[in-house]
Amino acid sequence: MITPGIRSQLASGPRATALGAGAFGLVLVIGLALIARTTLELTAIYPAKATVLFVTVIVAVLFFVHAHHPYSRFGPANVVTLTRAMLVPLLAGLLGEPTSRAAAWAAASVAGVMPVLDGADGWLARRTRLMSAFGARFDVETDALHVLVMSGLVWQFGKAGVWVWLGGLLRYAFVAAGWLLPWMARPLRPTRRAKLITIVHMAALSVGLAPFVPAPLSTGVIAISLAMLSWSFAVDIGRLWRGEGQR
Repeated sequence: MITPGIRSQLASGPRATALGAGAFGLVLVIGLALIARTTLELTAIYPAKATVLFVTVIVAVLFFVHAHHPYSRFGPANVVTLTRAMLVPLLAGLLGEPTSRAAAWAAASVAGVMPVLDGADGWLARRTRLMSAFGARFDVETDALHVLVMSGLVWQFGKAGVWVWLGGLLRYAFVAAGWLLPWMARPLRPTRRAKLITIVHMAALSVGLAPFVPAPLSTGVIAISLAMLSWSFAVDIGRLWRGEGQR
């Protein structure tokens, strides 16, 4: 039940924009999922999988934005990130679905848009001066979920071995380590190096999934980008160990 207090919070401030953008995105997700279900000959539960995941994203956004985004509006940067978060469930719904050349093309094409949008949201946040802890975390977690999903799809379509899941699990292992080791949970200043390498890995996963790239070549491209990503995480762990996380 939505109380008057909650209704008032949803009707004003950044939550109002987030709710509006989320509602519009939900309509798009449902529509695109229904089209994909028919054109790609997916199972009947594909639209439900994509919808449930995006609703979960919207709920998380509405829960955290009020406390960690100290502005009166959601901001265009977060709208761009929400757009990326709308595309991820459409990709995630393909996990466990029948594989086909058409599905691979569709997934690779959607995933190919993600690195472009990923470079835009940070620029927009700085341009509009609406940078926040929420926006930074929303960006990182959307990247992490996208890499995890794409790792699974690349493996499912036979374009890389089971080792490819490592790239998708690195972020979650990093967070879990912070629960066990206090020094791993220290604040960590984002760097261009980490962002660039993440984008490179996302692009590599997209290219590797494309049907025109043969499996041996896709394996090599993804393995190189995964090595770069692993090195980047190792550098950040070293920064935290030396107490240089905010430098």
